[in-house]
Amino acid sequence: MADIVALGELLIDFAPVSADAQGYPVLAAQPGGAPCNYLAAAAAYGAKTAFLGKVGDDAFGRLLRETLSQLGVDTRGLVTDAECFTTLAFVTLDGAGDRSFSFARKPGADTLLRTEELRSELIDGAEIFHFGTLSLTDEPARSATRHAVAYAAAQGKLISFDPNLRRPLWRSETAAREQMLWGLEQADIVKISDEEAEFLWGCAPDAAAEKLLADFGVSLAMVTLGAQGCLLANRSACVRVAPPQVAVADTTGAGDIFGGSAAAWLLEHKTPPEHLTSAQLHALGCYAATAASLSTQRRGGIASVPTRAEVEARLLSENRPRAVQ
Repeated sequence: MADIVALGELLIDFAPVSADAQGYPVLAAQPGGAPCNYLAAAAAYGAKTAFLGKVGDDAFGRLLRETLSQLGVDTRGLVTDAECFTTLAFVTLDGAGDRSFSFARKPGADTLLRTEELRSELIDGAEIFHFGTLSLTDEPARSATRHAVAYAAAQGKLISFDPNLRRPLWRSETAAREQMLWGLEQADIVKISDEEAEFLWGCAPDAAAEKLLADFGVSLAMVTLGAQGCLLANRSACVRVAPPQVAVADTTGAGDIFGGSAAAWLLEHKTPPEHLTSAQLHALGCYAATAASLSTQRRGGIASVPTRAEVEARLLSENRPRAVQ
């Protein structure tokens, strides 16, 4: 029985490792997809996890299923479809390790998940249901996502949401904004980047957190600030946490790993998000920011998740709290 169930995309990231003589990138295939990066982190830090999604009946789909299984993620809700290809993403990196994406997804298997294919019973024993916006870009996955969110909410699960803006996948910015706002309206826990807050409201991180709490009724707002760390807030406290300093190689998946490690921390410490004290928010932020920062030293999403021992050793070395009861 899973503690956390996530729905969405499981795909292959092709990321550059070098360039040939003509300047074309030499690409390495890496397992990824935001919800699965999230689950990989949550599983690494002690949570039982399950995934709802779809891959093609092809070599990459089989590799991805095996990867999740090796991580301990329950794959009974992962559908294999012979009528479509596993989704592919092509990543380019700038000098700072920041990435941009191009997608082979017209359609990709993840967009073709149907409501009747959902293993809703996997949600029954979970505490957290997580989703992002990439499953809202196209039908039938949009309807399947909305059905799963409604089912999870009716079962009293904590709803976790990541807006995860990927402009190339939307027909318009208006469509992206509409679906992102719908997701925020469903959520109890939100992990949003400062860039996404700027896209939605043109406001600073503090104002975005206030808006999420007051206007959308979320219980816990987590705003990631890139190299500046994060801001965490509920209705009684707000904290900023600076990340540990690392040599960044690739930021792919760092935000997802932040979210997954935060979810695992919440489950372990058994305090409802709305009741977290300032000290607890600080400890949560330190843990998630450390996991995310350490992940940027390695390439890829799923493959970059640091071990629990690595995270706790870094927290100890910097005299940061791991937990506050």
